[in-house]
Amino acid sequence: MTHDFWFLTGLGAVIAFTLFALTWLLSLKLENFSFVDVTWSYAPAWLAPMYALLGDGFPLRKVIVAGMAMVWSLRLGTYLFFRVKRHHPQEDVRYEVLRQSWKGSLARNFFFFFQAQALLIVLLSVPLLLACLNSSPTIGTVEWAGLGVWLIGIVGEAFSDAQMQRFKSDPQSRGKVCQIGLWRYSRHPNYFFESLVWWGFWLFACGSPWGWVTVYAPTSILYFLLRVTGIPLTEECAVKSKGDAYREYQRTTSAFVPWFRKS
Repeated sequence: MTHDFWFLTGLGAVIAFTLFALTWLLSLKLENFSFVDVTWSYAPAWLAPMYALLGDGFPLRKVIVAGMAMVWSLRLGTYLFFRVKRHHPQEDVRYEVLRQSWKGSLARNFFFFFQAQALLIVLLSVPLLLACLNSSPTIGTVEWAGLGVWLIGIVGEAFSDAQMQRFKSDPQSRGKVCQIGLWRYSRHPNYFFESLVWWGFWLFACGSPWGWVTVYAPTSILYFLLRVTGIPLTEECAVKSKGDAYREYQRTTSAFVPWFRKS
């Protein structure tokens, strides 16, 4: 790895740790730790332009990868900001659970939790950094493929979120299970397309030296979505709130990849 790689990684870490520390202070003041999700989503919109500005890669490649990161980051971050704001002061169930577990040392434990999120976003941004350091004057086939996968992911995720928001805004939907649009073919189309976005970032990075090593980024996101804070927790809450209606939805509808419904 070059000197520029380590310098920019360190600078990105300083920015990320500072952003999440400020978010921690804000969360303590507002008594709502859900705002960490907003910062997590917005963070690449700070890091990617910085990598593009200071990296010595091919200008067109830097513009493309910074644009990809910023579109994803600003869209998701803004969506989550208004969702958290709409539910404030009620916290996301994940943080309610942590709040109960960390009663004795709440502020300290959440500080380290927020800083762990900062470290994670720095590691997940390495594919973007490697692309910004690639000086090859041509955009390769694998990079165009990555851009295509990213585009499918970002459009699909935007449609999924918009459909769910429209469903929730209808008073007649209260207590019902969303099965409109993409939600008819997947119980979590937003998660599926979010995963595609990260596979797109990785494919784009594969056009740069050592880019393939960052396969840990999309696989980590996939693991979190499938096994940790994504599907398991979301479905546990959905079964509690919607009961048999959601169990039937589980029986007939693919959990992740959009697919034909079971009869």
